Amino acid sequence: MATVSPSWNYTLHLPHDPRAPGIARGTLRLILAAHEMTELTPTAELLAAELLANSHCHTRGPYALRLRSAEPGRLRVAVWDTDPHVPPGFSTVPAPPPPPDAEHGRGLPLVRACADTWGATELQELGKLLWAECGGGAAGW
Repeated sequence: MATVSPSWNYTLHLPHDPRAPGIARGTLRLILAAHEMTELTPTAELLAAELLANSHCHTRGPYALRLRSAEPGRLRVAVWDTDPHVPPGFSTVPAPPPPPDAEHGRGLPLVRACADTWGATELQELGKLLWAECGGGAAGW
């Protein structure tokens, strides 16, 4: 049995298609099973679902799911899309909570509540990357 787990990452490019988020979540489950990280599946799938839904609902172009593990038992779930605008739910000053009867606006606050750490990177003309991390180990990689 290996004592050091090598880092790994996967990127799944997705078309703007209503089936794409479901395909991405299934891919995430398979990757976590292959790397024996199934204990992270519920949280990672929730994080991915919310980030993917945000990209699918608020952009018209393609998007991509990126999974990365640089430390044993820790996972970064990231979604890239073509819109350079970082949503208020990921800014340094969070948006106010949606009204109780609102049909939208709960996804990114849910990501912030369930992730160990989260963030966004503006890529100017290339879009943005929203990410969230879960699992054991130290944050900040």
